[in-house]
Amino acid sequence: MRATIRLLNSVFLIIWLLTCSAALARDQVQRPRIVGVAHMALYVSDLGKARAFYEDFLGYAEPYVLKRDDGSERIAFIKINEDQYLELFAEPVKKEGHLNHISIQTDSAEGMRKYLAAQGVKVPDKVGKGKIGNSNFNIIDPDGHTVEIVQYEPESWTRRQQGKYLPDTRISTRMPHIGIIIGPLEPALRFYHGILGFDEFWRGSSSGKVLSWVNMRVPDGRDYIEFMLFTEAPNASQLGVKNHICLEVPDIQKAVNTLKERSARTAYARPIEIKVGVNGKRQANLFDPDGTRVELMEPNTANGQPVPPSTAPPPQ
Repeated sequence: MRATIRLLNSVFLIIWLLTCSAALARDQVQRPRIVGVAHMALYVSDLGKARAFYEDFLGYAEPYVLKRDDGSERIAFIKINEDQYLELFAEPVKKEGHLNHISIQTDSAEGMRKYLAAQGVKVPDKVGKGKIGNSNFNIIDPDGHTVEIVQYEPESWTRRQQGKYLPDTRISTRMPHIGIIIGPLEPALRFYHGILGFDEFWRGSSSGKVLSWVNMRVPDGRDYIEFMLFTEAPNASQLGVKNHICLEVPDIQKAVNTLKERSARTAYARPIEIKVGVNGKRQANLFDPDGTRVELMEPNTANGQPVPPSTAPPPQ
């Protein structure tokens, strides 16, 4: 009997030591810096029309394109600034709306891989190297979004084109946030805040009765991801409204006037209206040929006063 008790005690001790060791290892793996939102990748049905919108109308340049083995163009890269891009995938839509994936920039992809593994997030066995030369790997968030972790490498195409493809025609030089649809709020908060270290700084409601948006800023920069909440599942056209890109402009009226004067405006049939959003900032919504919303927004509120965050509950 005593031998059995001693054996059980030994087993419990071993289990306790293993648990403590795992917890200690998890705590000792530090998260590398997450410095910004690197890009949003979109499926486009017609690459020519998408280029006309993003390049001719919005004024951006395309530093490089990736091709398939047969020579056809697969991914066009639209440069917003040295660290931020849009990736346009000339492929059939595979999942939610036209969103392919989002990407966040770190200063150590391998460090992030080890950190996420220690947090119980499924990661690949090693960090890969993308075709344009940056270190990256993908993870999946609680809502099924593919999140690319990228570290820009000195020899990559990204850095090789530094100082280039930044025309004065760009309607904006910064993408302060991207918006993605989420389901229940708590799992997203546990992942983006609890694991990745994003900090919530504002939440808003379009109705005043139920929460519509939660803004989560990267831990080591200014960019943020806007969680788009919903009560009823959005249809195909609404997906493009909620999964969106935000471009910062210092003067929304000047930006809209610039767009209206461009020759490419004739190919853009929608009206361009300036409104003050729930967040108190002046903004105007544009839509690319596939219905993805591009939100032009001023950095400050119209009256100079901050808008308090909503206290409305999240959708059930």
